[in-house]
Amino acid sequence: MDTSVSPRTVTGRLDVHPRGFGFLTVQTPGSPEVLSAFVPPPDLNPYFAGDVVTATVTAGADGRWSASQLSLVERPRTQVYGEVVLRKGVTLLHVDREVANADWVLDAAGTQVQAGDAVVARIDEGKVVLLYRVEEGEDRSLERVIARHGLRKDFSAEVVEEARGARAVPHAVGARRDLRDVPTVTVDAPSTRDIDDAISVLPAGPDGALRLLVSIADVGEYVKQGSALDAEARERATSVYLAGRVLPMLPEALSSHWLSLMPGEERLCLTVELRIDPQGRVTAADVYESVIRSWARLNYDEVAAFLDRGEVSAPMEPVREVMPWFRLAAARLAVARAARGGMEFARDEARFTFDQATGELSGLVSEKPTSAHAMIERFMVAANEAIAGWLLARGLPGVYRVHEQPDPLRVADLNAFAETSGFAAGFGRELTPLALAAFDRQIAGAVAEPALRSVLRRSLGPSRYTVKPGPHFGLAAPLYLHFTSPIRRYADLAVHRTLKGYLRGRRDFVDEDPGMEALAVHINAKARASTRAENDRHRELEARWMAGHVGKQFQARVTRVRPFGLVVQLDGMLVEGVVPADALSGGPFRPDARELSLVGKERTFTVGMPVTVKVTSTDEQLGRIELSLVE
Repeated sequence: MDTSVSPRTVTGRLDVHPRGFGFLTVQTPGSPEVLSAFVPPPDLNPYFAGDVVTATVTAGADGRWSASQLSLVERPRTQVYGEVVLRKGVTLLHVDREVANADWVLDAAGTQVQAGDAVVARIDEGKVVLLYRVEEGEDRSLERVIARHGLRKDFSAEVVEEARGARAVPHAVGARRDLRDVPTVTVDAPSTRDIDDAISVLPAGPDGALRLLVSIADVGEYVKQGSALDAEARERATSVYLAGRVLPMLPEALSSHWLSLMPGEERLCLTVELRIDPQGRVTAADVYESVIRSWARLNYDEVAAFLDRGEVSAPMEPVREVMPWFRLAAARLAVARAARGGMEFARDEARFTFDQATGELSGLVSEKPTSAHAMIERFMVAANEAIAGWLLARGLPGVYRVHEQPDPLRVADLNAFAETSGFAAGFGRELTPLALAAFDRQIAGAVAEPALRSVLRRSLGPSRYTVKPGPHFGLAAPLYLHFTSPIRRYADLAVHRTLKGYLRGRRDFVDEDPGMEALAVHINAKARASTRAENDRHRELEARWMAGHVGKQFQARVTRVRPFGLVVQLDGMLVEGVVPADALSGGPFRPDARELSLVGKERTFTVGMPVTVKVTSTDEQLGRIELSLVE
């Protein structure tokens, strides 16, 4: 990146900080380098987060960039959340401070609004115009997050009508393979409504090989490419799981009913059949269109009870005889996967509970993955890998899921964190899948495991969709994609369409199709937005829950170091809070070059260090929990 002090004109995207200033982010085409320029509050006033602008950027003597003379190029944002304020007879909207640093005049379009009302407004040619008021008793935090990240709440009448019309397509066998008499089950959480995967295992033959059948709802048969329903699903790209609310990719008339693999109901599927030898190797894979009938809907807890203790629940009775074969298939895949390395992706999760009568937040529980979660993960990973290899072998384009090997600096950071947490990682300069697996096994069950996994995931970095085939480092897979959740992810639906086209005789596919790559870029952007929304919702609810714990002390562990202080995770709760640097004795403090330590004149705090903290305050709107160190 050019670090000369001469001003230059650039085009970038704006981010807004709740304290009123902002940053202009400029990505150099074809380069990983990113320029970030400070935008002072007055210059930011006419803009929203996400605006694309041109600006003049200048490097200061300290090497930091600043931006001025901003000019709007593009405004992707269409809606904002805010609260009404009245000032000198003017109705203003106090916009979400993650989105704008100024109050905007609100065009209420003849609707009576009062100070304090929460509203969602549309942005129309530089004005904000009232769309609707958030009703009394509705969760303002939820509305704020949905508007902040540009998520879609509702479906148009045309899309809903198409979804209803799609139900006219019957679940008929026709030329499909009839699997209705094959013992088949689904395994999900009790609350799951969009069940899109089912599993069957056919017992081992004379050579010891068994066959695992993973059957996935055939969404492509009902969501036709080019339809309004398809265009809406493509735009959303993924279902978004906000605590207390799901924003589905497809209308519920399809996702939770006609497509969902409910017990006793005939359903059209795409099935991948894997031959697994006694060593756990997948020696063959076949893909075909099918019709299934789920024999039982099982939940994770009852499947874990069978896997761990041999307990057979009442819903399990119809498939009692085949349950040991599920266990064997999972064990074989686990052995093969362990031999190549990688990490288990099932992890502890914090889940919020809500009062059914009032909808109010009622609890925060930490849920640990069970042996059933591990079994289903192994089956789905095996199916996804098999489909990726099947497509590549036939020269077909796919939306592959690629995860690069972490760079040496990230590996060094993880080494340092592990050491401070009392673990010896010993990765060396290059992290390998087997070394990752050894570390994964080492931290399993430790008190520091949730914090270690949090840092581990950040060190490994994100995976992404692309039409260019490549390995998935975290899974130690030479090739990987998503095939198993087409009700919830458009990437899976795109893969299904390629598979169905080939199975029905299409042969004019384009290698590394540019259209497929453009779709992958779109899905990546939507997936990032949904992840940010889910994280924001989680942090805001954490702050709401921890407001009832102000003054209480907790054991915690430092997970990140920032110029403003320490980010720590409370043991056993998976809740993160901030210890401000200016509240620490022995300062002033500054982070080191890699932000692994917060260094003061008398003491140093390092990532991984155990600490005792007290909750001092919370701010739900900012999703912030402020802590103080208990010496």
